[in-house]
Amino acid sequence: MKFGTKAIHAGQEPDPTTGAVMTPIYQTSTYWQASPGKHQGYAYARGKNPTRSALEKCLAELEGTRYGLCFSSGMGATDAVVKLLRPGDEVITGDDLYGGTYRMFTKVFEPFGLKFHFVDMKDPAVIRKHVNSKTKLIWLETPTNPTMQIIDIEACAKIAKEFKLILAVDNTFASPFLQNPTNLGADIVMHSVTKYISGHSDVIMGALCVNDEKLYTDLAFIHNSCGATPGPMDSFLVLRGVKTLHIRMERHCFNGRKVAEFLKTHPKIDKLYWPGFPDHPNHDIAKKQMKDFGGMISFSLKGNSQEEAFRIASSFKVFTLAESLGGVESLVNHPATMTHASIPKAERERAGIVDSMLRLSVGIEDIDDLLIDLKQALA
Repeated sequence: MKFGTKAIHAGQEPDPTTGAVMTPIYQTSTYWQASPGKHQGYAYARGKNPTRSALEKCLAELEGTRYGLCFSSGMGATDAVVKLLRPGDEVITGDDLYGGTYRMFTKVFEPFGLKFHFVDMKDPAVIRKHVNSKTKLIWLETPTNPTMQIIDIEACAKIAKEFKLILAVDNTFASPFLQNPTNLGADIVMHSVTKYISGHSDVIMGALCVNDEKLYTDLAFIHNSCGATPGPMDSFLVLRGVKTLHIRMERHCFNGRKVAEFLKTHPKIDKLYWPGFPDHPNHDIAKKQMKDFGGMISFSLKGNSQEEAFRIASSFKVFTLAESLGGVESLVNHPATMTHASIPKAERERAGIVDSMLRLSVGIEDIDDLLIDLKQALA
C-alpha cells in the first residue's frame, strides 16, 4: 500500500456500531466493564482511547513501525524518551537543536544527574568520539532547527548498534512523507505532530513510533503513568489532517524550492540554509535519506542587524510572524528571540543562530503571492 493510501486509511475502519466512515470522537473518560478487569480493551481514557488508538496505528504505519504512541505535545513525547534513562547516564545530541529540547535537557534533566553532550553531528566521527561507558542515548534532529543541518541517520545507527545505545530521531521537519528513520536503523522516531502531520495549526500533539516491543512497553508505561496523553478531539483533528499529508508535503516542497531559489540570489542575504542546494553541507546524505527537501528555510542578513531582521519579519503580508511551523499557512520566525531564546547567546551563535537570522515555514499558498511578499518585505 502506497503512502497516500495509508494516510487516508491506515488504522481506520468504519465504526462497527453505526458504519460511520470517519473515526468517531470517543469523548469519554471511562468505560463499562462486565466484571472487574473484564472490559473491551479500554478501562480508563488516560491509558487508551479508541480515537487515539486509530491515530497511533495510522502514524505507526506511515513511519513503517509496529507501534505508535501519541502525547499531548512533542515535548511530552521527548520527555518520555529521556525518562528511559537514569541518573548518571549520558546523552549525545546536536549543537543545533530546537530551543525547547535544549531547555528540557539542560534545565529539567541535568539537575536529575543526566549529562548531555551538544556536538556537531554532521560528522559521525565526532559522535563516536563522545561515546563512553555511560552513554545510553543518541538524540538527533535532521534537518535540524533552524540551520537545516543534515545528519546521517544510517551512520548514527551503526554507532548506536555497536555500543548498544538507543537512537532517537526527531523527524518533525521532514515528516514521515519525506523520511523514515527506522528504515535507516533508528530505534525511536519522534514527531511534533503539531507541525506537518496535523498541518493546520489547530492542535498541539506529539508522537513516538518504534518497532521494538520492550521499548514500546517501557514507553507506554511512562505514557500512562505520567499522563502526557492527548484527548480524543485532538486525535480526531489530526486523523483528519493526516489524510492530506502527502499532497500538502508535495506543495510545501515545490514552494520551498521556489522560495529558496529566489533567496539564493537576493543581495541582502548572507547565508541561506536549505538542504536542496548541492553546496549545502551533507546534501548528498539528504538526497539519500529524504524523498525531497521540504519547506523549511532559514537565512541570515548581511550586516547581521537584528533591527533589520525585525523590520523584515514585521513587514510581511502573506507570511505570518509567529512561532511553530508546518501548517498550510506560511510563517516567519526570529529564532534568537522566539523558538531558540532559551539557548544562551554564545551557544546560539556557535551554531549559526545569529541575530539577523529568520526562519521560514513555507506554506501551500500560491507561489507567486509568496514571492511577491518576500520581495516587498525584503525591500
